Amino acid sequence: MKTWIRGAVLVSVLALPLAGCFTTTINHGHVIRPERVRDIQVGSSREQVELLLGSPSTSSRLDGEAYYYISQVKETTAFLMPETVEQRVVAIYFDEEGFVRDTAYYSLEDGKVVDILSRKTRTGGADYGFLSQILRGAQNPSLNL
Repeated sequence: MKTWIRGAVLVSVLALPLAGCFTTTINHGHVIRPERVRDIQVGSSREQVELLLGSPSTSSRLDGEAYYYISQVKETTAFLMPETVEQRVVAIYFDEEGFVRDTAYYSLEDGKVVDILSRKTRTGGADYGFLSQILRGAQNPSLNL
């Protein structure tokens, strides 16, 4: 009986540190079905592109106008920083009149990882953590409602 308990304790002690070593997959951006992109023909209008694909992730006005639809798959293991494992960029290029002149596809193999912003807006004033707020409330009871 004691051998069984020791074995269970040993397995628990060895398995506990590994419990946090799981991988989380995070999807960001536009997930565009390939058949939607195939529906976009040279000469389609900007409005037709937006109807088929939605609003772009970003756009550019260099060398005419371009819409970029960006999607990423990131994996996070335990406490490590997320790593981009897949990235797809669909680029739609327009001529001066606003009609499609070309489409292109880019992936991680084609170049640089696009940094997607978290879009967190900071508010005015100090940024206190949970524990700081508790301690400040204890120091100054007039702040409590």
